[in-house]
Amino acid sequence: MEIISNILMPVTDLKLLFLVAAGTFAGIYVGAIPGLSVTMAVSILISFTFSWDVYPALALMIGIYMGGVYGGSRTAILLNIPGAPSAIATAMDGFPLAQQGKAGEAIGIVTVVSFIGGFIGILALALFAPSLSDFAIRFQPRDFMLLAIMGILLVGSLSGESLIKGVFSGALGIAIGAVGMDPLTVQDRFVFGIDELRGGVSFVAVMIGMFGVAEALAQLHTVNTPAVKQKVSGIIPSWAKVRKCLPLGLQTSTIGTVVGALPGTGGDIAALMAYDYAKRVTPKPETPFGKGAIEGLVAPETANNSAVGGAFIPMMTLGIPGDAVTAIMIGALFIHGLNPGPMLMVEQPHMFWFIVGALMLANIFMLIFGLTGIRLFVKIVELPRTVLLPVILVLSIVGAYAVNNSVTDVYWMLGFGVFGYFMREYGYPLGPVILGVILSRLLDDNWRRAIISEQESFLGLMRGIVTSPLSLVLFATVCLIILSNTPLWRMIRRQKEA
Repeated sequence: MEIISNILMPVTDLKLLFLVAAGTFAGIYVGAIPGLSVTMAVSILISFTFSWDVYPALALMIGIYMGGVYGGSRTAILLNIPGAPSAIATAMDGFPLAQQGKAGEAIGIVTVVSFIGGFIGILALALFAPSLSDFAIRFQPRDFMLLAIMGILLVGSLSGESLIKGVFSGALGIAIGAVGMDPLTVQDRFVFGIDELRGGVSFVAVMIGMFGVAEALAQLHTVNTPAVKQKVSGIIPSWAKVRKCLPLGLQTSTIGTVVGALPGTGGDIAALMAYDYAKRVTPKPETPFGKGAIEGLVAPETANNSAVGGAFIPMMTLGIPGDAVTAIMIGALFIHGLNPGPMLMVEQPHMFWFIVGALMLANIFMLIFGLTGIRLFVKIVELPRTVLLPVILVLSIVGAYAVNNSVTDVYWMLGFGVFGYFMREYGYPLGPVILGVILSRLLDDNWRRAIISEQESFLGLMRGIVTSPLSLVLFATVCLIILSNTPLWRMIRRQKEA
C-alpha cells in the first residue's frame, strides 16, 4: 500500500498534479524550438527551485524532461528541423510525410507511439531497475568505445545506396566533434591558430545549419510551388494502425530502455539504433524508408521516449547519470540533501516510487497535450514558401544564438547550412554528420581510457575484448554490421528476396 500511495502522490496532490502538467506542456514547446534544449531548461529550473520542497521541484523537472523529448519531433516533421538530437531520425520520414500532406497523421502516430515507448521505459524502471543497473555497470571503457563504433557504423543504414558517402559523412562529423582543446592533454586539435575554435564547434549550430538552413536553401528551387494542404482529419490513429505498429514499437522500446540505461548515452543514440533496427527487420515496408515510412517514425520515437525511463535506472540505483538531464537532476537531489545511489532505494524508497509516479503522470499528459494543438501546428507547413523560408531562417538564427548567446555560433550555423546544402546536392547524407558529432566525444574519451588501462597496448586491448563476453558480443555485432553493409552481402540479400 505504501508503494501505491507514493506512486499516486503526484495525482492526489493538486499542486504536484499542476506542476507535472505545466512542466509537460512547457517541455513540449521547449523541445519543439531548435536551440532550446531540455537540458538547458532543466538546468535553469534548478536556480528557481532550489528553495522549494524536493517533490514540487522534481515534479516540474520530470514534466519538462518527458515533454521535451517528445516535443523535438514537432519541428522535425513540419520543418525538417529536429527540435532535439533525438528527433534527427524522426525527420527522415516525418518531413516527407508532411510534404505529402500527412503532417497531422504523422504527428498523431508519433504521439501515440511516444506514449507507448515512455510507458515501456517507466515500467522497466519500476520492475527491472536493479538488474538493468547491474548490467549497465559491467560496461568497461572498451565497451562504450565499441558502442560508439556501432553507432557510427549505423551510417550504413542512414546513407541510402552509397555506404562510402555515409561513412565519409560520419567521419566528417567525428572530425567536427574533435575540434577544440584536447580534454586530456589540453593541446589544440584542428584549431589552426583560431582562438574561436578552442572551445569547439557548437553541436546545436551544426545541427540547425545542416537541417534548417540547408533545407531552406534547398527549397529555394521550389519557392513558387503552391504549399501542400495538410490532412488533419486522421490525427488520432485507428486501433488497427496502432496494433500494426505495436510489435516493432515494443522491440524498439526495449532497445531504447537498454541504451538509455547505459551511462552517458541517452535517447540520441537509442533513436538512431532503433531506426537502423527497423530498417533491418522491415524488408518491405509499404512506403520506403526516407520517403515517409511509418516504421521510420515508430522506431525512433518509441526508443527516445523509453530511454527516459532507462536513464533514471543508473541514476536512482548507482548515482550515475544516464544522460545530461539526469546528470542535472542528480545535482538537484544533492541540493535538496539527497544522495542518489544504492542507499537511496534502501533508505528512502518513497523517493524512487514518487519519481516512477511522476514519470507515468507526465507520460499521460504528454499524450493529452500532444494530440491537441496539432491543427494549429500543421498550419505552419501550409504557409507560402515566401513566408515559411524566412521563418525557418529566423528560427535557425535564434536557436543557434540562444545556446551560448554567441554570434559566432550563428556564423557557424550559416556556414554549415551552406555546406550542408552542397552535400545534399551531391548526394551526401546529413544524418551521419550529426551522428558523428554526437558520438565523437564518447568514442574519443573511451578509446583513451581503454588504451590507457591496457598500458597503451593495442594487443592488450584486443585481448580484453576477446576475453570479456560482453565486449566480445559488442565486437561481433560491429563485425556483423560491417558485413551486412558490404556490396557482396547486399547482392546476396537481393538475390534471396528475388
